Amino acid sequence: MTTITVHGTERTADPQGSLRDWFDPTHTAIVSIDMHEGHLSEDPACPCPAPRGREIVGPIDDFHRAARALGIPVVHVRSELRASGIDDVRGTSDSAWRTTFPQHVGPIPGAAEHALAGSRWTRFVTEVEPQDEIVTGKKRLSAFYPTDLDFLLRQMGVRAVVLDGIMADCCVLNSAFDASNLGYRVSVPSDLVRGTDEGLERAALSMVSLHLGVVTASAELLAAWASAAVRSPGHLTA
Repeated sequence: MTTITVHGTERTADPQGSLRDWFDPTHTAIVSIDMHEGHLSEDPACPCPAPRGREIVGPIDDFHRAARALGIPVVHVRSELRASGIDDVRGTSDSAWRTTFPQHVGPIPGAAEHALAGSRWTRFVTEVEPQDEIVTGKKRLSAFYPTDLDFLLRQMGVRAVVLDGIMADCCVLNSAFDASNLGYRVSVPSDLVRGTDEGLERAALSMVSLHLGVVTASAELLAAWASAAVRSPGHLTA
């Protein structure tokens, strides 16, 4: 049995029951969102700081290592805008967050440099192994827009995605909605995402749990995948 969280309440579920498609490792990939310097650097010049995300760099690396050992592929997605800035701040329509988020956190001095191609801000902070896949070109809030993530996942035969990274109430939530609308089974490990603050993080996870998929702990996912591997030895690919 597996523990999941539904609207803030822990419940027990059978990973081989009605939720089996969410816990089937044979058609699952991890999609790690925006774990790059542009959000996570401690440099004061960091163009779009998400300091709470630094807490999960090590845990995400640990999770990815364990998942790779079970044959679960890892896809790293990052924001990346053309170096000219035409995709956003210098284009005809910039991202809404550039105007709305500062109403909460105050001015973001380096925002114009956020995610520019070729800059140090697009370097991943989490570990990227040679067998991992990388998706760049994320220009708005969803990992699917306007990237080739959906194409890649379908080429990989993926039907279920596990989303980790930042921010829970922004890019993770938007990606979860798009993934669900595209027909993927969505899981979010609650210990491997961080939001603007704890309240918004809880709200985002509650929305996922009610409308989009499964919210659980990373250890629960690994245990379910390992159990499936034992039941079907040799079925997972390395």
